[in-house]
Amino acid sequence: MLPHTEASRHLTRRATNLLLKPQRLCASSKMLRLRAPCQQQFSSLRFDAVFYPGGHGPLWDLANDKHSIQLIESAYAAGKPVAFVCHAPGVLLNVKAKDGTSIVKGKHVTGFSNAEEDAVQLTSVVPFLVEDELKRLGGLYAKGPDWSSFVLVDGNLITGQNPASSVEAAHEELQMLAAAVRTK
Repeated sequence: MLPHTEASRHLTRRATNLLLKPQRLCASSKMLRLRAPCQQQFSSLRFDAVFYPGGHGPLWDLANDKHSIQLIESAYAAGKPVAFVCHAPGVLLNVKAKDGTSIVKGKHVTGFSNAEEDAVQLTSVVPFLVEDELKRLGGLYAKGPDWSSFVLVDGNLITGQNPASSVEAAHEELQMLAAAVRTK
C-alpha cells in the first residue's frame, strides 16, 4: 500500500470523480485506444507477457476489441503469462483457447466480485458483472474477502480480484517470467 500523501488523495478524488461519471470513464478509456498504424505493432510476438490492470473502462472498450482479443489469444497460446486484475478479467469475455472454447472454461479465476461492485454502487452502470460473466463462461470463480488481495494462477493465466491484488498478480507474473528464463 502506498503512503497516503496529498498527491495520492488527489488521485483518489480524480478516480472517484471518474467512477461517479461513467461517461467520463468511457471517454478516458477511449482516449487510450490505439490508432490503426500502431495496432499492428502490438503482436504478442513482441512481448514476453501481457498484464491488464483493472478499472471499469475495459468492460466497455476491450471486452469486444478484436486487437486486444488477438493479443491475449496469441500470447496465451504461446504459453506466455497473461495477467488480469480487478475488472480486467472482463476483457476475457470473447477470448478463446486453441480449441475454440472460452479461455476461462475450467480454469480457476477471479475478478472484481459482485459484492465489491455493489459496494461502489455501479452494479446498474457497468455493461456486465465480471463475477457473473466468468462463471457463465465456465470459469471456476473464487473470491477472497472484499478489498483484500486475492490472486489465482491456473497455468499461464493469472487473475486478481481487485486493486489490492495488483502487486501480488504482478509478482506471480514476474515469477513465471523468471522461471521461463531459467529453463532456457
